[in-house]
Amino acid sequence: MCVVCGCADSGKGVKVEGAAQVHSHQHGHDHGHHHGHDHAPDHAHDHHVHVDPKHGDLHFGAGAARVSVPGMSQARTIKLEADILGENKRIAEQNRRHFESHGVTALNLLSSPGSGKTTLLCATIEALKSHAPAVKASVIEGDQQTSFDAERIRATGAPAIQVNTGKGCHLDAPMVAEAFAQLHHHDHGHGAAHEHGARPPEAGRRADILFIENVGNLVCPALWDLGEAAKVVVLSVTEGEDKPLKYPDMFAAAELMVLNKIDLLPHLSFDVQRCIDGARRVNPALEVIQLSATTGEGMNAWLDWLMKRAAPEGAAVDEQMRLRARVAELEAALADARAGLRA
Repeated sequence: MCVVCGCADSGKGVKVEGAAQVHSHQHGHDHGHHHGHDHAPDHAHDHHVHVDPKHGDLHFGAGAARVSVPGMSQARTIKLEADILGENKRIAEQNRRHFESHGVTALNLLSSPGSGKTTLLCATIEALKSHAPAVKASVIEGDQQTSFDAERIRATGAPAIQVNTGKGCHLDAPMVAEAFAQLHHHDHGHGAAHEHGARPPEAGRRADILFIENVGNLVCPALWDLGEAAKVVVLSVTEGEDKPLKYPDMFAAAELMVLNKIDLLPHLSFDVQRCIDGARRVNPALEVIQLSATTGEGMNAWLDWLMKRAAPEGAAVDEQMRLRARVAELEAALADARAGLRA
């Protein structure tokens, strides 16, 4: 997995248009021969591979680390993964506080390539203009190369920053931190000092939404906390209903599954219920929304979900306090009225 092979070198900043660090998996000698010979101690294979006794199928994720890295023990793999993800988590928490201080709800959109994430975002941004005009949407786009998707987002009028990861297979928290700085310029320029602690937006105001469209990949991005409020996995009906069981880590990490391109269902042999059952077998709490970003079917449910997530945490409390204050006023008026009657 990218966490331990080297391409997940967090803290190196935003990779723009292919500027990324590369790690080679080559062993330095020819492997075009049988592995029955002895290996040097530093090249020992610690795969913990499970072999199916009936068919001979191989499962290289059976060890404690749940991944096999040539030449690296399971213990070393776990330690390296913990170190890298720990540093990423530290920066993700900084991102989270930064988003909160700016009244921004960040959502991490994950999927395989071609699921329709960018089309969904373009349709969402257009719909928000009428559905919730006070909510400002912005986008961080993640791809290995090109700025095609960012250009599509900018065409809607929403601000977008493209992050190119080069050979990297996912976004990480440092990339998002730099992209957010470029995207917002903090609304007051970087020359002014300001507090990045968590401060909820003022009462009654809906938070703005930052959509982080991750690199198309149903494996690696599941592990990486970017500081988001929630992970949303987008699955197209053209991909097959077995994807939640084939790539369980992604669906286990998500809070919502958006089943996209449902307008194509009449032309496919896609079993919607089997897909949902498989996803909830992996993640029983997973919410599911079925929609078509092209026709607009199901978009209202998606927009309602976004509005619930984007509401400031203090909004519900403020509403309760307002209602309690009103009840107290009515009770006082009722007491005055009763006193008048007794007089």
